[in-house]
Amino acid sequence: MAEAWQWVLDHWVVVSPYVYILIDVGLRIAALILVPRNRRPGSAIAWLLAIMALPIVLFPVYLLLGKAQLPRKRRIKQQRVNTLMRERSLRIPDSELDPDVPSWLQSAVRLNRELGAYPLTGNNSADLEIDYDTSIARMAADIRTAQRDVSVLFYTMALDEVTEDFFAALGEVADRGVTVRVLYDHWGSLSHGKVYRAMRRLLDAHGIEHYPMMPIKPFRDGAFQRPDLRNHRKLLLVDGQVGWMGSQNMIAPHYDKRSIIRRGLRWQETMVRLRGPIVSEMNLLFAIDWFYESGEQLPEQMVVTAPEDTSGTYECQLVPSGPGFVLENNLLLFNQLFYSADHRISAVSPYFVPDESMLYALITAAKRGVEVELFVSEIGDQFLVFHAQRSYYTALLEAGVRIWLHRAPTILHAKHITIDDSVTVIGSSNMDIRSFLLQMESSLMVGGTDFMLKMHEVEDVYRSRSRELTLEEWEERSRVMMVVDNLCRLASSVV
Repeated sequence: MAEAWQWVLDHWVVVSPYVYILIDVGLRIAALILVPRNRRPGSAIAWLLAIMALPIVLFPVYLLLGKAQLPRKRRIKQQRVNTLMRERSLRIPDSELDPDVPSWLQSAVRLNRELGAYPLTGNNSADLEIDYDTSIARMAADIRTAQRDVSVLFYTMALDEVTEDFFAALGEVADRGVTVRVLYDHWGSLSHGKVYRAMRRLLDAHGIEHYPMMPIKPFRDGAFQRPDLRNHRKLLLVDGQVGWMGSQNMIAPHYDKRSIIRRGLRWQETMVRLRGPIVSEMNLLFAIDWFYESGEQLPEQMVVTAPEDTSGTYECQLVPSGPGFVLENNLLLFNQLFYSADHRISAVSPYFVPDESMLYALITAAKRGVEVELFVSEIGDQFLVFHAQRSYYTALLEAGVRIWLHRAPTILHAKHITIDDSVTVIGSSNMDIRSFLLQMESSLMVGGTDFMLKMHEVEDVYRSRSRELTLEEWEERSRVMMVVDNLCRLASSVV
């Protein structure tokens, strides 16, 4: 054996090409076996094309990034939580829907309950806020009313001139004995550098317990974790009585980035303020994320509290989604609602990169006479996603979908849909493959005619700030841009 090895070393120039060919062929065969397993055909083809181009480099990349799966210890925690949630779900009946709601809405309620184990709750009230600074001011005001606890979870959090009053409110209530718990996504906040560190220093100064979600420590839970598995939720809970959720991060609308400031970009958001039984369900979702990061399991009786205000008339149901769930909860809900629509679909998403099932659901709706409109931004802040999104416009416009481009320099970052005059879904979830597969999201399904009127008013505001893209205009775009769009669409499939 030693002689054979020595011969190889002495003749490595001759041997190395054969070794390379052997490894190359082996990796190609392994890719053909491993990549298609439990994966969408489009994603599998994209990965296979990439690996076949350069197997020695890209096959290891696939092993690191090719599976949207949490590490083993986190999966065990998730299974434990899912079991507890389903046991709780059996004890809590759904609130009754009004008798005049369409039958498909009851079907959506059952679907959501099966997917996320959260019941439909009644007697809720909800208000919308679309002004960036006002929503932060209102959240800070709610925090200052806290008597027992405040729970904060945002994908991006930073202390800057826009958010300083929000963090001042957290410090004030913590100093007078209110329990404050804070979660923020590690990469979503860490990437903002100085203002992120300033936030952490303030929280520490007031003795506020805080944790980064999905920390970028690849082997922390005993196995490699994809660094792009993120917690993208946005939640604020005060005493289990007031809840906020939606699309807005806790950072200045220019995101404290020089490139964005130089371009003059600003973010447009939609947040919803809630009171009633739904707030306890939101509190429970926060407690689950708190358990994942802190290891502390908050007692259910502490988390789920009796609502003081039950004067509302809205039915609400929380729909969590993410890599910890077996199915893509948000995608299934969106598709179910799109196929159920009779008259109108209005969809608002900053990043619209649907899988085939969602694309066909929207095209089918438009072809059967449903008025379908999509609100997106005229310009983008993420090159790959923006151009991948544009690659779908032709098929949508040809099907009769109306596309509204929110005018620059604003990025329309809101995320919500309305179906007929029956139901709204609002939350943190984009309509893209990342939100379906890789990110923990929170969506809220809301029923109630009054709330639909509020949502339609918001859509009217966005429509007034947008211009409609026509098929004629789109067909005149440059061939270079068409090629770029299609290449980015292919790259976006590699998840």
